[in-house]
Amino acid sequence: MPARRRPVANRARRSRGVRIIAGDWRSRRIPVADAPGLRPTPDRVRETLFNWLAPVIAGARVLDLYAGSGVLAFEALSRGAASAVLVERDARLAATLRETSRLLGATHAQVVHADAPGWLRVTRDAFDIVFLDPPFDRPDLLTEALELLRAGGLLTGDARVHVETPAVGEWAVPAGWRVLRERRAGDVRHALLAPGPDETSA
Repeated sequence: MPARRRPVANRARRSRGVRIIAGDWRSRRIPVADAPGLRPTPDRVRETLFNWLAPVIAGARVLDLYAGSGVLAFEALSRGAASAVLVERDARLAATLRETSRLLGATHAQVVHADAPGWLRVTRDAFDIVFLDPPFDRPDLLTEALELLRAGGLLTGDARVHVETPAVGEWAVPAGWRVLRERRAGDVRHALLAPGPDETSA
């Protein structure tokens, strides 16, 4: 997350931070906390993702669940998104997100220290873009979040949801979603989804 949780070595890895690729904060580095299983969404994946989102990013209301370092949300804000909500369960990571927001002057970023499924059940906000990348060993959380987003009316009419999963795995897109774009990069499979009839396009 978004920096994202994925299987890594047993001990936490230190990071010099992750670079924002483009926009107002281009080349700025944001911190990645020294936490087990936490590493950023790769630059290659982010470049592809934001090429996909280029037509809809300006003025978008963004949600970054399982936010980690929040690099996807901050990248979106850098590129013209109107606002972003970053949801993170880990208190230390949430504190780092708030500090990152302060350092960037990201007054349009809201950090929420909460469990993602629980927060989805109570919020009444609607979003244009959602970044959804729970821990790789918990694909059930991905399916649950997609169900809650639809059931709760938390998506605007033209909403896009970006999901990341292991490149090798059994997770399948749930019924009621269509795949707009899909790509594999190294050990990551990522896709851009929209609510709607079941169909797949490359």
